[in-house]
Amino acid sequence: MSAQKLKLLSFSGNTKILHLSWMAFFISFLVWFNHAPLLIMIQQSLGLTDQQIKTILILNVALTIPARIVVGMLVDKYGPRITFPLLLGISSIICFFFAMANSFEQLASARFLLGFVGAGFVVGVRMISEWYPAKQVGLATGIYGGLGNFGAAGAAIILPTVALLFGGEDGWRYAAAFTGVIALVYAFVYYYSVSDTPKGSTYFKPKKSGGLEVTSKGDLYFYLLMNIPMYAALAVLSWKLSPSGVNLLSAELVQALYIGLFVLYFYQAYHIYQVNKHIFVQAVPAIHRYKFKQIAVLDLAYMVAFGSELAVVSMLPLFFLQTFDISAIAAGLLASGFAFMNLVSRPAGGLLSDRFGRKKTLSFCIAGLAVGYYIMSQITSEWSIMLAVLASMGCAFFVNAGCGAVFAVVPLIQRRLTGQIAGMTGAYGNIGALIFLTILSLVATETFFLVIAGTAIAILIAVQFMDEPKGQMAEILPDGTVQMIDVN
Repeated sequence: MSAQKLKLLSFSGNTKILHLSWMAFFISFLVWFNHAPLLIMIQQSLGLTDQQIKTILILNVALTIPARIVVGMLVDKYGPRITFPLLLGISSIICFFFAMANSFEQLASARFLLGFVGAGFVVGVRMISEWYPAKQVGLATGIYGGLGNFGAAGAAIILPTVALLFGGEDGWRYAAAFTGVIALVYAFVYYYSVSDTPKGSTYFKPKKSGGLEVTSKGDLYFYLLMNIPMYAALAVLSWKLSPSGVNLLSAELVQALYIGLFVLYFYQAYHIYQVNKHIFVQAVPAIHRYKFKQIAVLDLAYMVAFGSELAVVSMLPLFFLQTFDISAIAAGLLASGFAFMNLVSRPAGGLLSDRFGRKKTLSFCIAGLAVGYYIMSQITSEWSIMLAVLASMGCAFFVNAGCGAVFAVVPLIQRRLTGQIAGMTGAYGNIGALIFLTILSLVATETFFLVIAGTAIAILIAVQFMDEPKGQMAEILPDGTVQMIDVN
């Protein structure tokens, strides 16, 4: 595929695929966060306590960690054209269930299941990697991520108005169901409008399913090690729902969940071994090898970038409210700049990565992120509000550009595994959010920002072990011949 200029105002060829895909991602986030701007209405309608509302927020992100792994496997096996509509269609049904909930238990169940739609991002990454050459893939995935992530903001802008139009205590139900209708309709639009690859190209699939293929025994052990934090994060979520946390689940049930997660890890480890057991018998030919450390570094980088973004976006309005003498509305508006930077800085991170190198750009973004959070840790009531907002937006640039830089590398490791690599990397973003929000609940805000900065410095060192993608990667065509794909 030739590296032509990316024409954003076009609606043909790969630009059409880009626009259709970011819109699918936008809708998936619209559905995922459709509860956030309606929480007060929901609380009043169903008579929920503050503790129950907090539980709803926790449950909304619980399933996303494993979902991104599962969806990554599905998209590699079946392709984005089937996987994205399936994800949107199933989520629309759950969304209708959420809109009809009449008790906290029904509401909580629906919110937990809707965490699955948060994996929609993974599908589009594989689609973009199929349609764009290496010299453009960073910018294309950055645009996809930047516009798609705006779905959360879209929910905050659109849904309160929809709820007010219908009015009454059931206004929130119509607003939530409205997003389900959009997802269901767009599932058909996407299916009938896209193809997995350009005409004449091959969609490469994993040789086996059930786990990521690795190419050496050392990488297999590394892969198993990197899976542990995902189960640990789910254990922390279980603890938050226990009597020691929000007291939604009994101590006995939480103990059962701990045991279940322990067993599930070894069950997955067994399947990973089954997928990769051939490496203990015969070495993988050099032409087909890749280094798992590439994935591990991207996981950690996304953990501090996207993980901190999710954490800071949720706490920044309250931070501004408590630091400065302003109203809650003003605090929310000023804090929104952190999330809005995503529109510009994600594509910027991808573009810089395409132009100046993947490793160099990622290092620059993580270093800037560390400095940005250190500066934010110094914000006090003696600062001017304008200076504090500028500091937060400056930090947000590096945070979101770092996300763009990470996914400028993901499609360049192993084409047939792109969905699974994107899924694991995305899951680490949610792990980061959970870690940082847990830390925030234990320490002062200044220390919270310093912890993120310190984590970024440690991960900056890890990034130096990543190899700059160069040359070509090999994939096997259905007839057994080898196709070489450029990665720089």
